Amino acid sequence: MNKQYKKFAIAFSGPSNSGKTTLIIKISEALQAKGHKVCIVKHDPGDKANFDFPKKDSFKFSQTGANVAVVSPKRTTYFKNETSSIDEIIETFKEFDYLLVEGLKTLPLPRITIFREKVDESYFKYSDAIAIDHTINQKDIPSTLDKLNLNNLNEIINWIENKAKRV
Repeated sequence: MNKQYKKFAIAFSGPSNSGKTTLIIKISEALQAKGHKVCIVKHDPGDKANFDFPKKDSFKFSQTGANVAVVSPKRTTYFKNETSSIDEIIETFKEFDYLLVEGLKTLPLPRITIFREKVDESYFKYSDAIAIDHTINQKDIPSTLDKLNLNNLNEIINWIENKAKRV
């Protein structure tokens, strides 16, 4: 039987340490608990993430400038020496219900921005909803943006199910 995947995409933004990763993990776990297949894209604007280490064969292969795939019984890891568009990433993942994107704030996807402690108005123009906790005054959020309770996972997931973009 061929499963029909939803192929919904949603993005998350916010200042460093606002809770983006924590929220995405909670959403991913909740969606998977409901039987959905979830994929996550993390933007690394500083190119700081390391997935391989010197002296390992895969590291030596990637140092040649070639694109490398490491295949094991439980996973496949790609080392590609160039950036990928969101369309290329979607094609790589192929089958999923939800694609959760952290960062890439100019990507044209419905977007939840997370604020804790303080509001950064520069995110408003990229946002469709703002997820906040008790440390933020709701009056600081424009009425044109949906307001979500950062601590109410069901509310956030309901928003995603209604607003995510089919890709």
